[in-house]
Amino acid sequence: MTPPGADAGKGADAGTTGRRLILWRHGQTAWNVERRFQGSTDIALTETGIGQARRAARLLASLKPDAIVASDLGRAAATAAELAALTGLEVTHDKGLRETYAGSWQGLTHEEILARHGEEYAAWKRGEPVRRGGGELETEVADRAAPVVLRHAEKLPGGGTLVVVSHGGTIRTTIGRLLGLEARHWESFGGLSNCCWSVLGEGVRGWRLLEHNAGTLPEPVLGDDD
Repeated sequence: MTPPGADAGKGADAGTTGRRLILWRHGQTAWNVERRFQGSTDIALTETGIGQARRAARLLASLKPDAIVASDLGRAAATAAELAALTGLEVTHDKGLRETYAGSWQGLTHEEILARHGEEYAAWKRGEPVRRGGGELETEVADRAAPVVLRHAEKLPGGGTLVVVSHGGTIRTTIGRLLGLEARHWESFGGLSNCCWSVLGEGVRGWRLLEHNAGTLPEPVLGDDD
């Protein structure tokens, strides 16, 4: 049985000589389960999250990645370590891949955010530029994260694959930036389930979205991107 994503980027339509980016969200944390906004708070994986990372790593290892870069927050670093253990690749950690800093929102549940910052939340969902909790704009997250991904992608051989281990919000903004979409459209991408990934392939006209929220089986989205 072919693992999910195994054929991503293959074939003339996807660009047979193009590079491939796999943007992989970290495994489950306790705050994901509690629907608490994590942002840049450093929260560890649960035992379930570790199991998710190990299962997903087996699939991603079969895609024969050439390099791994990850956020330096513990939940992403621990997820990346599972793939590194199977592939023998060294993980490069970069704080530019951290999740969005969301100030006073961090640590609040979804319900608490709605109760305390309902107008701000609604404006964000409408695609307006909002500093959630006084934190970063989504465009500022893209400004720091997308260049990290591109810098590592440039080091790949022709047809090479880079695995980027990061966070739901950061991955969404990075995809939007790499696809050249206006920021108000980035919310159109649905959230990533824990330890699921999106695939971008390099074509003659730039990066293309080949898969989104891919994984072993569909799972509910928990966490910052509800």
